[in-house]
Amino acid sequence: MELRRLLNVSNRLPITVRLDGDRLEFAPSCGGLAVGLRGFHDQKRDLWFGWPGMPAEALASRQHEIDERCAALGLAPVSLTTQEVTGHYEGFANGVLWPLFHYSLDRIPLEHSEWNSYREVNERFAEAVAQQYRDGDLIWIHDYHLMLAPGILRRLLPNARIGFFLHIPFPAYEVLRTLPWKLQILSGILGADLIGFHTPSYVDCLEDALQRELSLEVADHRVRVRDRQVRIGVFPMGPDVERFRTLARSEATRLDAASIRADAGRRTIFLGVDRLDYTKGIPRRLLAFERLLADEPSLRDRVRLIQVTVPSRTSVVQYQDFRHQIEEIVGRINGTVGTISSAPVHYLYQMLEPAGLAALYAACDVMLVTPLRDGMNLVAKEFVVCRPDEDGVLVLSEFAGAAEELREAIIVNPYDVDALTEAMRQALSLGRDERHARMRALRERVIGHGAHEWAESFLTTLAAAAGTTAS
Repeated sequence: MELRRLLNVSNRLPITVRLDGDRLEFAPSCGGLAVGLRGFHDQKRDLWFGWPGMPAEALASRQHEIDERCAALGLAPVSLTTQEVTGHYEGFANGVLWPLFHYSLDRIPLEHSEWNSYREVNERFAEAVAQQYRDGDLIWIHDYHLMLAPGILRRLLPNARIGFFLHIPFPAYEVLRTLPWKLQILSGILGADLIGFHTPSYVDCLEDALQRELSLEVADHRVRVRDRQVRIGVFPMGPDVERFRTLARSEATRLDAASIRADAGRRTIFLGVDRLDYTKGIPRRLLAFERLLADEPSLRDRVRLIQVTVPSRTSVVQYQDFRHQIEEIVGRINGTVGTISSAPVHYLYQMLEPAGLAALYAACDVMLVTPLRDGMNLVAKEFVVCRPDEDGVLVLSEFAGAAEELREAIIVNPYDVDALTEAMRQALSLGRDERHARMRALRERVIGHGAHEWAESFLTTLAAAAGTTAS
């Protein structure tokens, strides 16, 4: 596919700028999008727009240096003040849209006045892209932080080729209709030529909303918006396959995995790897594991759960409280069903580098991916990539987008703690032949469908869809 440039637009850059005294540091960002698209970005002549991770007032004296260093990396930092970050990111995007789109309406604040900040930041991003735009560029806008940006850019650049991808679930209309700004959100994403989702069910939800809220006719996943035709498509994202395949085959990973297994002795290792968020289902997972050990005391010295929880939104009080809730459950489990020789839950509250994750994926016997609702969840796919031995069992929530592809996993309703316990018990009971058969099928589905192929598929479709008009 011949492109002049790709203008990639996300809330965060794939790097985070930090100040260590007078020294500027550029560290890799840990978000799923940043990790998934970093390799693709490095291979292309594109420009990536996003917030660099520190407020504008903290970086003001070094902005010129930051801009120069970012430009050399193909990055275009969008500066945001502390007030803008608080209102846009913490207030509206993560305080309103995130819980609503994940069906957690009870977590939306009683008062939310950050809409203006959300709109203004979307305008800031759109203006930054418009200033750098050249004829022939493709613009690809990502996720719920920037749902107004496609419409704003359409007004600024009427003939531009614009794509939008939502990486989280799109809610059913009966949930979406509770949002006071639903019309603005729908109109915003309709500024794109192509709207992408991870699963067909999210496509269905959007199309239903367009028909019921805007009375738009949707046919063959196309909708007419004035003189334009907007396409809606399914593009399941994959992990950075080559990166994790390389890590999985490395001698360092094999040694680290062997060390993890040696430390566990003969215990079966369960593994959970999640960002700290109430949508990930960590408390129910822990309760299910506790119930397993309570029901079968003989397992207490025969199993170990390693739970890695990656810090997230550490300044938000609700997330601080949620962290304490998880740690209290871990402490209770280790205190009540632990033994002199074993603490059944090994809890890590830290970010791990991909090499460390690969070693854990390779060492564990059972991977637990049990979110209450998740757009895709790349952890499940990374685990599969890191098992060239074709062993290991994946327990996967039916409410993760990945479940629509990875049907050979043990699929479970994460709201049902008894069912989670039973899924863990089933994972322990699977024979070698069945484990290998399931993993072979999973690997066939994941290998060859990584982040690079996902991006190419979306952009190829965008290039073909852009510029079409409704006849």
